[in-house]
Amino acid sequence: MTKVVFYEKPGAADASRHKAMLAAAGHEVESRNLMTEAWSAALLRPYFGATPVRDWFDIEAPRVRSGEVDPDRINPQAALTMMIVDPALIRHPLVKAGGDCRAGVDEATISALARA
Repeated sequence: MTKVVFYEKPGAADASRHKAMLAAAGHEVESRNLMTEAWSAALLRPYFGATPVRDWFDIEAPRVRSGEVDPDRINPQAALTMMIVDPALIRHPLVKAGGDCRAGVDEATISALARA
């Protein structure tokens, strides 16, 4: 059994389903509120790995949808700073299992973590 820390935005549609899949695989799932966590660049950066900065952002975030924030024009440090100030910009959920951190997990990722 692996302890999985699951940072979610309250009310996110798929969060309950993803957490249920992990729990059904026998993992201990600890839910945390992505919006109220005390993020720093050092804590947040590992969740994005080698993915392009564009993929760090929640494309449904109001500031992204309105065009105020253009993920294609932001460098990594600026992106982290913006996300620390406005966690609504962070692609979610953020999942940490052991030393593995991921952002915006999909079904395949959840399945892989469930088998870990």
